[in-house]
Amino acid sequence: MGRIVVISTGGTIASRWMGSGFAAEADGREVMATAPLPEGVSVEVVDLFSVNSPRLTTAHQLTLLRTVHEVLADPGVDGIVVTHGTDTLEESAFLVDLHHHDARSVVFTGSQLPMGSADGDGPGNLYDALLTAATTRGLGVLITFAGRVHAARGTVKTQAVALDAFADPSKELLGKIGFGKVAVLRTPERPAPLALPAMPELPPRVDMVMHHADADPLLLNAAVEAGAQGVVLIGTGAGNATPEIVEAVRAAVARGVLVALTTRVAAGPVTEIYTHGGAVDLVAAGAVPTGTLRAGQARIAVLAALLSAPDPATRTQTLRAALATPDPILVDA
Repeated sequence: MGRIVVISTGGTIASRWMGSGFAAEADGREVMATAPLPEGVSVEVVDLFSVNSPRLTTAHQLTLLRTVHEVLADPGVDGIVVTHGTDTLEESAFLVDLHHHDARSVVFTGSQLPMGSADGDGPGNLYDALLTAATTRGLGVLITFAGRVHAARGTVKTQAVALDAFADPSKELLGKIGFGKVAVLRTPERPAPLALPAMPELPPRVDMVMHHADADPLLLNAAVEAGAQGVVLIGTGAGNATPEIVEAVRAAVARGVLVALTTRVAAGPVTEIYTHGGAVDLVAAGAVPTGTLRAGQARIAVLAALLSAPDPATRTQTLRAALATPDPILVDA
């Protein structure tokens, strides 16, 4: 069915017991040795790095992004599988998807149980990822886990330790895997891809701040003072906060900071319903609503916009394009 390149980055699928806990230590060839290959698939391995995914940096993620593009420059490659830790898999997969302009699939997978575990999920997930990379086209970047196929955009880790770890709480399942076949149930909506960014000497700082009862602007202001070029505000409900936080957002935007608005609620879009500090006021102050994207992926969208555009106005337009969110319509009262 094809020639698949596996890019190994570590995570639980590459982890061993280290005396007090598990840590990523195995290389890609050791990981591949645990899994059977789908019939007709040949595999080449790129050992990019091997780290627990909470330790990933923007530099790691941009290196992965560029490696994916370098691998796809070879027309003889039929698809890519990325083995990755589950904690930040949703962020790395979305970053690659934002810049993915190729019909060939890039499929992320990993495991919840470490290498060598009895009934471990790594080998099955890896087999499914190879099968998906070899047999699908035109779907963008995908995540395969526990016999399910997810679009990178919108998919988050919804289970801390259960094997069926990923889902998009706001959309229907993309596909299923079984009996050696991938059944695609829908086509994901994807905006035009962004150009591949340069590797910056110092990546822009992008922070996240969550709203809660008694919250004040202190942490948001601290992020700006610390040099954040982007901030993701995680609101309550449909994307709400307080009048004081609205003023902090307005001041941050005036300083050229790119502010995105998401919600801590699991499913549903950020929606302009409430004033008195709600999403109506936050968007009017310059925050960009992120639709159904949650905090980690909203941060990646802000990061991509900062890397892609030279000035604040263009960055806001780029962020809206990456989110597939149109500019707000102004209606005269």
